[in-house]
Amino acid sequence: MLPSIIVPAKAMRTHIHDAAALRRSAVISAIAFLTLVDLFATQAILPMLATAYRVPPAAIGVAVNACTLGMAISGLGVALTGNRLGRRAGIIASLVVLSVPTALLASAHSLAEFALLRVAQGLCMSTAFTLTLAYLGESCSAKASAGAFAAYITGNVASNLIGRIMAAGLASHFGLATNFRAFALLNLAGALLAAVTLHRTPREEQPEESRMPPFVAALAHLRAPALWPAFAIGFCILFAFIGLFTYVNFVLVRPPLGLGMMAVGLSYLAFLPSVLTTPLAGRLAGKVGTRRALQASLALAGAGLALVLAPNLVLVVAGMVLVACGTFFAQGVATGYVGRTASMARSAASGLYLAFYFTGGLVGSFLLGQVFDRLGWTACVVGVAASLLAAALLSTRLRDPQADPERPGSIPGGIDHAHHA
Repeated sequence: MLPSIIVPAKAMRTHIHDAAALRRSAVISAIAFLTLVDLFATQAILPMLATAYRVPPAAIGVAVNACTLGMAISGLGVALTGNRLGRRAGIIASLVVLSVPTALLASAHSLAEFALLRVAQGLCMSTAFTLTLAYLGESCSAKASAGAFAAYITGNVASNLIGRIMAAGLASHFGLATNFRAFALLNLAGALLAAVTLHRTPREEQPEESRMPPFVAALAHLRAPALWPAFAIGFCILFAFIGLFTYVNFVLVRPPLGLGMMAVGLSYLAFLPSVLTTPLAGRLAGKVGTRRALQASLALAGAGLALVLAPNLVLVVAGMVLVACGTFFAQGVATGYVGRTASMARSAASGLYLAFYFTGGLVGSFLLGQVFDRLGWTACVVGVAASLLAAALLSTRLRDPQADPERPGSIPGGIDHAHHA
């Protein structure tokens, strides 16, 4: 009789565990969505903003993507001070404050004012983003961390998809001001969700970490052979992503495609497959290794670039699907890799990764905007391809933790070395 009792009990525990993991993933994805929904939604209304402020594509592209400057600065700041910040309180406060510049965008009178408010948004978004990644690393077991990070990136993907469609619909039917006020309410909803669902967690039980100066921790991460290539890959991923998905909007509204604003928003249903594929990033990286998973995802994105050059809407959207799937998947793999590899000072590692990642977005929006204005769409896509190729080459320098002879999750020559030295 004993086995017949044990088996159902084990099945019940598995069922409870799976249900809890599903709830956790849903909450993590929702918080990610409400944190980052402002980041790329505004790209869907770039042509309307260019008309409203009477500026060329490159100028409005840099202004809209100025939030990445704030995100890079904040990521670096959290990297240096993150161990002193309460995870839960910091996430909630960041989302509450985020609603302020979001609402003020409704009444921005100049492009400079608009850009400064976008920088302020980026400061708040990145703080919440980085602290959430640190929270996940500290509150999830090693086994659950890959799924948790993938869930967070999935929420990011959903924010790209739903946020763009919402922005296009709100702006085209109710105007730009109503659009920004609605997104401010979403930020407040994110703060409320975090307050209700996140719990105070003990920091990593590493007393030596608390005695390590943040600047020393950041330098150790930058020197670590296992981590610095991942930071550079993050730079390349967002460089390519923003370069493509900022300026493709102007291609969609111009002949021969000639889409209306709402149709442009709906074209971002191209992100829908990414919502399904991105959660698999951690699983695939675990099976085939980080390098192969990254290279496969970058190759998929590269395959889509030829299609976005076609004068046919179906082919362009198909290309957008491939680029989105590839870059989001690569971001999921890279984020999980940093979280797993940085066994100590995770907030510093996450902050540094995001600083590089969002700096890549700002540089990509500026450089590829100039290329788009001066040389055209084809040259812009060539620049995107160069960035993807650079990321693929950098991936050969990564060290899968499970493949290292040292303790899994350690940083050879990095934090552990710095501490014991």
